[in-house]
Amino acid sequence: MALKKLANDAFISDVFRLAQGQARDYGAPKMTQETNTQDTPDTDSDSGDMFNTVAGWVLFAAGLGLGLSIVSDKVFHAYDPQRPEVAGYPVEVAEEAGEVEMTMTQALNMDGVDVSAGERVFAKCSACHTIEAGGANGVGPNLHGIMGAPIGAVGGYEYSSAMASFGGQWGWDEMNDWLNNPRGYMDGTKMGFAGLSSIEDRAAVALYMNENGSSLAVPEYVAEAAEESTGEGALEEEAPVEEAAAEEANADETAAAEASE
Repeated sequence: MALKKLANDAFISDVFRLAQGQARDYGAPKMTQETNTQDTPDTDSDSGDMFNTVAGWVLFAAGLGLGLSIVSDKVFHAYDPQRPEVAGYPVEVAEEAGEVEMTMTQALNMDGVDVSAGERVFAKCSACHTIEAGGANGVGPNLHGIMGAPIGAVGGYEYSSAMASFGGQWGWDEMNDWLNNPRGYMDGTKMGFAGLSSIEDRAAVALYMNENGSSLAVPEYVAEAAEESTGEGALEEEAPVEEAAAEEANADETAAAEASE
């Protein structure tokens, strides 16, 4: 009971002190952990050394790269490349003989190349030309009877100076060359037609024009068997010559034997 009373008295005393603004003195606080103020400078020093090391390696790598770049430029001439006179490497390719186009005579004798086919081809020409007898001149002259006629001589049509002075007649080969490439055949012509690329079409339309007012004879195509000089034909021609030489040598030997007797 005495202890309890003492405790209550102590409590009451503390309450009065707090009410009067006085704090109880519990004694000096004990330090549970000491703080070493010397650790901070050492940490800052370590961080500075690490930064300097990293910065030094970065500068070293940059300098090394720049040095290598300068050396490579000197060795390989990157800033002054030497272009070869001939780009790349030449590749030799065997030349192939181009396909030889058939002749006009051969085309005129082909199956399917006839007047009716030529009439269909002439539809491309009808925008500029008429072909019936007495037909009017248009952008181009009337073509009735043109095959075999003098070049640049259709009455009433104003020709270019190139065609008017060209000379010659419209034969099969002349008409073929003209229809193939007018400007290439006659430099300075005012005809704007690009030409007919197919020789079969050129032959057919020439037959159609020949049927309308012209009477040129159609040349007959005869296939010629071309033989090489080293072929069978040459060997067959050499055989009779050799036989004749052998017979002549035998005759000389016989005559010599008779004379010795």
